[in-house]
Amino acid sequence: MNRYIELVKTAYESDQIEEFDEPQIALAGRSNVGKSSLINNLAGRKSLAKISSKPGKTRSLNYYLVHPESYYLVDLPGYGYAKTSKTERAKWGRLIEAYISGCKQLRGVVVLLDSRLPPQKIDMELISYLRSIKMPVIPVMTKADKCKQRDRANVQKQWADMMQTDRKPLLFSSKTGMNREKLFDLLAEAALG
Repeated sequence: MNRYIELVKTAYESDQIEEFDEPQIALAGRSNVGKSSLINNLAGRKSLAKISSKPGKTRSLNYYLVHPESYYLVDLPGYGYAKTSKTERAKWGRLIEAYISGCKQLRGVVVLLDSRLPPQKIDMELISYLRSIKMPVIPVMTKADKCKQRDRANVQKQWADMMQTDRKPLLFSSKTGMNREKLFDLLAEAALG
């Protein structure tokens, strides 16, 4: 299937959040986990989502329409970046909460986890929050090319045990394209049922 992605809308304030008719899947993760790289890999081009060596670049909700299935990937601002002012972080938090709690078309949240790191408290808190509001969680481990297979498998198992599921997080690499089609299939399944 020839899939492609286009940026349709950017929202910086909660009153700019759009209620599209199509289903939506949100992308959430710590700053510098590789959300923009993942989007660019799925889009098949390097310049759709802005990438920076400085974490905290995404400061808005970015709505990407996935064709031909017609669902939205919504890129949320990264969390956990300490070098941003508390005021700015609080603003992002309100924007994310308004989106997650208010979007009727939201079908699930892809939580991006760094495959090089053991489970982080801030990621566990997000997953716990999403579960508490009965929001489906799709765990995806990024940067899978940057660590040994044994180490990746260990972190995968830790996450599966913690989330009490038999299904391990999907390993993904923006650099090599590892599991790109599997990720597209997971997203479509979550969005369209």
